Amino acid sequence: MWLRKLEEKLFYYLMLICTISLVLLLGIILISIFAKGLPYLSWEMVSQTPKGGYYFGREGGILNAIIGSLYLSAGSVFLALLFSLPVALAMNIHMRAKKRTVNTIRFVLDLLWGIPSIVYGAFGFTLMIYFGIKASLLAGIITVAIFILPIMVRSMDEVMKNVPLSLLESAFSLGSTRSEVAFKVMVRQTLPGIITAVLLAFGRGIGDVASVLFTTGYTDNIPTSLLQQTATLPLAVFFQLGSPIPEVQNRAYAAAVILTLIILIISIATRLLGGKYSKSNIK
Repeated sequence: MWLRKLEEKLFYYLMLICTISLVLLLGIILISIFAKGLPYLSWEMVSQTPKGGYYFGREGGILNAIIGSLYLSAGSVFLALLFSLPVALAMNIHMRAKKRTVNTIRFVLDLLWGIPSIVYGAFGFTLMIYFGIKASLLAGIITVAIFILPIMVRSMDEVMKNVPLSLLESAFSLGSTRSEVAFKVMVRQTLPGIITAVLLAFGRGIGDVASVLFTTGYTDNIPTSLLQQTATLPLAVFFQLGSPIPEVQNRAYAAAVILTLIILIISIATRLLGGKYSKSNIK
């Protein structure tokens, strides 16, 4: 008996130490980013485009990277949502009885989720060469959409497969079609989970460097067309930190702070929105 209690306490304190370590590590990362970036964060930094060309100008801000990141992430999430939501609904409504096929699809999606983003970047670059597309916002949106597609499908699928089968059967017994069950029952019941999946995909998309390294290009200007090159915050941080110019390095730290704040704001807003819809569903 005492060995069992000792084992229980041992694993309890081990999990406690791991949790505290992760929280401390996250705190150290956030403190270092904000400590180096906040002193250089100003209105001019977020309201001006860089001056001097291709990350290395001493003057100007990172407005082009902020707008470019939002364009890229929003476009890729929207494109991926158009494909991921129907796939997740089909897996959990049309193919619910075909467990072997659905499990195979889930296994493939898990494999795609684990592929490094640089592979998706190389694949997107290959598609660009094949179709004759130059580095642009459109190429970046397509590449990032392919990258986050398995993330969105699996995240939605994990929520949808927990919906009680009796609820779906009740809807079918009342004469509802598969489409009505999918969009009026399944989507309504899993809306908080769908929003969380969109958040997860948006965070991965806006914070990834490798998938857009060869596809979006770079410009000091704000893109006004899908066929124009665009700057992104991760690439701004990546390239500017390697500059020997102190002003450029300071701009990189400011870009890292803005990127962190964007993800934090979206996370909080999505939590609040998801909680609101969850309460509505309970009622």
